[in-house]
Amino acid sequence: MRRTGRGGPCQDEGVTRPDPRQTAALSAALSRAVDLSALKARADATKTAPPAVGANTAAAAGPVSGFVIDVTEANFEAEVVERSLQIPVVVALVAGWSAQSKQLLATLEKLAAEGRGAWRLAVVDVEASPRVAQLFGVQAVPMVIAIAARQPVDAFNDVPPEDRARQWINSILDALRDRLPGIRAAEADAGPVEEQPEPEDERFTVAQDALEKGDFTAAEAGYQAILDAEPGNTDARDALAQVRFLARTQQTDPSVIVRADTSPDDIDAQMAAADLELAGQAVEKAFARLIAAVRRSSGADRDKARTHLVSLFDLFAADDPRVAKARRDLASALF
Repeated sequence: MRRTGRGGPCQDEGVTRPDPRQTAALSAALSRAVDLSALKARADATKTAPPAVGANTAAAAGPVSGFVIDVTEANFEAEVVERSLQIPVVVALVAGWSAQSKQLLATLEKLAAEGRGAWRLAVVDVEASPRVAQLFGVQAVPMVIAIAARQPVDAFNDVPPEDRARQWINSILDALRDRLPGIRAAEADAGPVEEQPEPEDERFTVAQDALEKGDFTAAEAGYQAILDAEPGNTDARDALAQVRFLARTQQTDPSVIVRADTSPDDIDAQMAAADLELAGQAVEKAFARLIAAVRRSSGADRDKARTHLVSLFDLFAADDPRVAKARRDLASALF
């Protein structure tokens, strides 16, 4: 996650920071409760007029949910600045034409519902509210800024996976729980969180059905489509690796093991034989075969064997002891 900030509670070493002059201006504007008198005047003038084509009218219809609000120039002060005195407000600056904006909002809206009032998600359409976008110095969307006690405390401008976004939100809540009274109050009112079953993702169901029918091409296409839409989806990544492995072993002639044993320098045979051994649950034997191939080869053949072995590691849990040992053996073979 690429993050920016102004010295708030959630910063890391090596964080890319914005222009300090811009950040100072933003902080100063917020600390003055943001003088939006001109914006308010413009909003008042348009109250009796029909909305412009393409304008963001969601805020006029009310909040998206109890924890998500569409913010415009007219309600920015109340919904962001004043509310930030009680709970953190996460401002998401987005655009309707941006696929990344839609992806990020889906994640943040889910997390806001999980938070149950301990923080608020404020959604700003930068095209409908350009003055708000200008206040934050938006140069690209999506951009996310956390506001607390009228001050920006942390920010990022990419589309992190859900677990990283959750960690980011939790770190802000942990840092501010003793400073903003609304956080503990919301958490107390919410009570214990009841575990809800995850809704079934139809895209995974379709891909899994294809796999069960032996249609590896359709299964691979299904998981790849999920990854194309959500590059950080680890479930789809792991499933895709499994499908490709199964498809590969289904097309491999079992006699390749004999060829590999009698032709140790045949890297393609060593890789195919390792696949079959792995599919037959001879995990350590498959790993040892490829590590031996790495030891006795060089150049492109060595890199080919190493890359194939590492791809097999991805079929196992990261803490699998067999993988841990094979990684150590591979390092020894390489260095």
